[in-house]
Amino acid sequence: MNEQEIAQLEALYEKLFLLVESYLPSYDHGRLRSAFEFMLRAHESQRRKSGEPYSIHPLEVAILVAEMNLDLDTVIAAMLHDTIEDTGYEYADIKALFGTQVADLVDGVTKLTRVPFSSKEEQQMENLRKMFLAMARDIRVILIKICDRLHNMRTLEYHVESKRREKSHETMEIYAPLAHRLGMQRMKWELEDLALKNLDPVGYNEITAELEARKRDQADLLAHVQSTISARLHEVGIKAHIEGRVKHIYSIYRKMYSQHKAMFEIYDLYAVRVIVDDLADCYNVLGFIHDLYKPIPGRFKDYISTPKPNMYQSLHTTVIGREGVPFEVQIRTWAMHETAEYGIAAHWKYKQGIDSDTGLETRLEWVRKLLESQQDTDAEDFISALKVDMFADEVFVFTPRGDVVNLPAGANPIDFAYSIHSAVGNRMLGAKVNGRMVNLEYQLHNGDIIEIVTGNTHGPSRDWLKLVKTSEARNKIKQWFKKEKREENVQQGKADLERELKRAGIAVSVAMSEPVLQSALKKMSFPSTDDLYAAIGFGGITTTRAVNRFRDELIRVNKLHSDKDVVERVVQAIKRPRKSATGVIVEGEDNCLVKFSRCCSPVPGDDIVGYVTRGFGVSIHRADCPNALRLSTDEAERDRWVSVDWADEIKDVYHAGLQVSASNREGLVLDILGVPTAAKVPVASVTARSLDNGQASINLLLDVRDKTQLDLIVSRIQRIPNVLSVSRKDVSF
Repeated sequence: MNEQEIAQLEALYEKLFLLVESYLPSYDHGRLRSAFEFMLRAHESQRRKSGEPYSIHPLEVAILVAEMNLDLDTVIAAMLHDTIEDTGYEYADIKALFGTQVADLVDGVTKLTRVPFSSKEEQQMENLRKMFLAMARDIRVILIKICDRLHNMRTLEYHVESKRREKSHETMEIYAPLAHRLGMQRMKWELEDLALKNLDPVGYNEITAELEARKRDQADLLAHVQSTISARLHEVGIKAHIEGRVKHIYSIYRKMYSQHKAMFEIYDLYAVRVIVDDLADCYNVLGFIHDLYKPIPGRFKDYISTPKPNMYQSLHTTVIGREGVPFEVQIRTWAMHETAEYGIAAHWKYKQGIDSDTGLETRLEWVRKLLESQQDTDAEDFISALKVDMFADEVFVFTPRGDVVNLPAGANPIDFAYSIHSAVGNRMLGAKVNGRMVNLEYQLHNGDIIEIVTGNTHGPSRDWLKLVKTSEARNKIKQWFKKEKREENVQQGKADLERELKRAGIAVSVAMSEPVLQSALKKMSFPSTDDLYAAIGFGGITTTRAVNRFRDELIRVNKLHSDKDVVERVVQAIKRPRKSATGVIVEGEDNCLVKFSRCCSPVPGDDIVGYVTRGFGVSIHRADCPNALRLSTDEAERDRWVSVDWADEIKDVYHAGLQVSASNREGLVLDILGVPTAAKVPVASVTARSLDNGQASINLLLDVRDKTQLDLIVSRIQRIPNVLSVSRKDVSF
């Protein structure tokens, strides 16, 4: 390194030194300096993509950690977080020099990135599982990891575009929501903005240009509001710190594109934050704000009496200023402010040398529950459940006794029942919401009071697995079936697996032969075939995962045998991509005349069945189509059913109908249409009508690629205010 680079590193260290000294005045200066010099030696010959000394990165990460006022061990571990992974030093070296705690933290961060995988889904699942295990053991590992990701995102411009997009996707899907779940709002906002800059540079630049054009007007507006509020609070003797801000870029982007709004329609584009000394003053300030400005009805939220799951507390109210411009006012105490900025780090149990903090343990209980509920799930289920349990918006509801229960947006009474207790869910007959009976698919709304009606039932229904949103409810239902219905599960699982093997072109006799079967069972951790069948039957493992494992074992066995036996022929068959001009394979044939039934409008990803019509080829139905189910029970029609499956490569789009039921309001249809528009899914037609009971019925005909894309649109429409339900509909409207 040249003298200029050494001076740059010393300047960064000086910044870190002063930061740590500001909140740990009696800390061991020599220990911090030793860590700095050790880090320089470890990374001496390494360079970043920018050409700068690599040591700049761990120093910047340590500075971010120190800005959260974390303990000295965490700061040192942040500075050394890449030494085990990227240098010749090992755990024992760090332990000998800086102690067990620092070594464990560095090792914890390293293990998050060191694991071999057989698939992308398994890689993502195992990374996430390791992350949550690390959180359960020591939350500081994740705090370092988030700081590491933030600095990497700040310097992402030196990577190629594909790498920038990959890292930005991962940041948007994992790290930003994780920072939000831990209450680290400042880091969450910056991570989202940096990710958006790489994922949609055009949209990002449009918003920044618009904000820049309004910069002077924004500054004048916020300054006037701040001075007005400050003067009023000074009159009544309330001491307060007042600051103004403009909503961060990704929040504006999300509202503009997902809700189809122009920037002037975003009510909380501007915000003023009022920070006071005690709780009583929060509510007093609220009264004075409403005296000064006209509040917008329905835009008040009390997160002090009902904190968010990530510990966030504040009063929020949106008001109209003198110039007719709406803005949000957030009112909180200094303790609440620190929590809002730094989340879990503001309550860190090592921060003041305290060995334990029962409050912190309670706040991290969700991590342990998440891990417990995901013990028996496969990669696909784990990731999809995680995105609901951890990353979805929340809804706050009440028990009849007034206890608050928070659930993911879109949750229903079944999720509520199992969040109370397994026995309540297993004995559930129905539910009352705000005093009236509702169906089990009813989506809970903020403020609902839920009463579960129970009886001496025989347990949950298998159909509930398709309805519930939380992994906790899904896992408890699966556990009931696992325990109570083993014989039934074995039969069901055997039938499901054999059907899926045939669909994949794998002979059941070959899959169940030695050594394929025993090796596959061992890889999936099942002692016997019946245990595998039972797990498939109660939902502990998907047939797709089981078939993929059998496929892998067939390929492995084939490589071990030089003779060209039946195994090789099967493997060659399943390795060959199945193509079809229609997108459907009929009894192994790719050139059959097919038509997609309008009564259920199947799309790729749906389970499908085929019915041989008279003169019109094979009619393709969803497996759960009422017409198909009715015909399948007719003895005279039984021979006309054929095995069908989706081709491996599908390029067409397919009609899919949706029916949306909602409480009617102005702008409802526009909000709903904004969802497929934002997802770039063509809308072939739309019909909407008002009903006499104050509700509205909207029918959409969409051109989608597959069920995954359709499910995403359904999920987003379900989150729109006033929407009661979204269901598949025939395409005849």
